[in-house]
Amino acid sequence: MDITWYGHSCFRISERGMGSVVCDPYNHSVVGFEPLKLKADIVTCSSTLPGHSYLPAIKGDPFVIDGPGEYEINNIFINGIRSGDFEGKKNTIYVIEYNGIFVGHLGNINRIPTNSEIEEFGTVHVLMVPIGGGGALNTSKAVELISQMKPNIVLPMHYFDPLSKIELDPIGKFLKEMGISQTENVLDTLKIPNLNQLPEETKIVILNHPLSGSEVEAVENGESGAA
Repeated sequence: MDITWYGHSCFRISERGMGSVVCDPYNHSVVGFEPLKLKADIVTCSSTLPGHSYLPAIKGDPFVIDGPGEYEINNIFINGIRSGDFEGKKNTIYVIEYNGIFVGHLGNINRIPTNSEIEEFGTVHVLMVPIGGGGALNTSKAVELISQMKPNIVLPMHYFDPLSKIELDPIGKFLKEMGISQTENVLDTLKIPNLNQLPEETKIVILNHPLSGSEVEAVENGESGAA
């Protein structure tokens, strides 16, 4: 499995011989970054906000999932679970299974789920979690949720980036609260060969945006509090 981050809350998940999934494609004129030009077999949209549901950014004719339910496409299993709303827009969490590896995308969630809701998510090996506030989870709530869910890998999203037009907290604030002094796990793409290759203890992995790395560099230079 390969996972690539394209800024804000947008990820592409792919596996050879199976379909590809793009989560939360954004309208760059609203959130910043460069225009998305992605291909996907499946697109999940956590809400109707322009930062999470801009379908013109996806080429081809993908299967679009924009609400709760259980789906199976190309041997990929997706469970959509409603998790509240933001500014009147309902948010859906997606748990996506590829060959026994479960990836959870929390969308624009803005509260800590209840214990019963977390149980409904089921196993989540890789958790994509907003950390920068701006209506979604802030750092302290994200850290609390991670401690409750205990995923193998955490992929932070929805945080400050030099290419973003939205005011969000920097990733350094999150790393500091997690007790991480420097970003040892910074990758262009997260590659997970199989379930057995997952770390036993929760690991924070920072994915580089293809056109931006200055925020990670700032963290490595000890500027974790920079806005």
